[in-house]
Amino acid sequence: MLPEQEYEGPEPASTARKLQRLAEHGARSVPACCGAVATLSDGGGERRSSATHPDLAALVSLQLDSGDGPIRTALDSGEPVGAEDLLTDERWPDYRATALGSGVRSSVTLPFHRAGMDITLNLYGFRPGALAHAAYGFAAILGEEITAGLARDRRYRAALTELGQLTTALRSRPVIDQAGGIVMHVLGCDADEAYRVLRHVSQLTNRKLADVAQGVVRTRGRGLEKELVRLAPGTPRR
Repeated sequence: MLPEQEYEGPEPASTARKLQRLAEHGARSVPACCGAVATLSDGGGERRSSATHPDLAALVSLQLDSGDGPIRTALDSGEPVGAEDLLTDERWPDYRATALGSGVRSSVTLPFHRAGMDITLNLYGFRPGALAHAAYGFAAILGEEITAGLARDRRYRAALTELGQLTTALRSRPVIDQAGGIVMHVLGCDADEAYRVLRHVSQLTNRKLADVAQGVVRTRGRGLEKELVRLAPGTPRR
């Protein structure tokens, strides 16, 4: 079952590569392992996985969809969960039946948690008891390393997003200030009321505040008095 193929949904390339690496190298690190799947989920309901074989990907999908199986048990306990022989192990009936149907007799699931992400490395074997020590070797170290890398990637992307938002806000501020001055002149109101009107117009028209401000500046307020009063009837008039 070791011809390696990747199965994942749309996601940042770095995350896909790391999950692929975890699955592939995790499988190779255990001589008796016939294949592996790495999974990632977060509080937002997003799920990603990378498998070394499609049969194993289906086995993991079954667990994620049903919420029952070694993956859920391992994430809840925070500890590795093994099944030495699925022929006699009576836990997780649906998982057991699907695994046996794929020729899998043993499995071990290693859970990792960091930065709001739940990650698992799921190793599978053809023979009972083949993965008895897999949870405490190189696979566990690799899982910790890649989980830390994914957490760094997430923090980096969050920082880039915040930087982009701050840059946009800084670029938009001058035109918003200019539009506020025009609204003050048109409606005879103070600065606080002018910005309240701009925000109100933005909400009512489902447009960004910066776009509303650009429209006001572009026309220099000409013909806007009636429209502004209509959209903000509570605004004081001169």
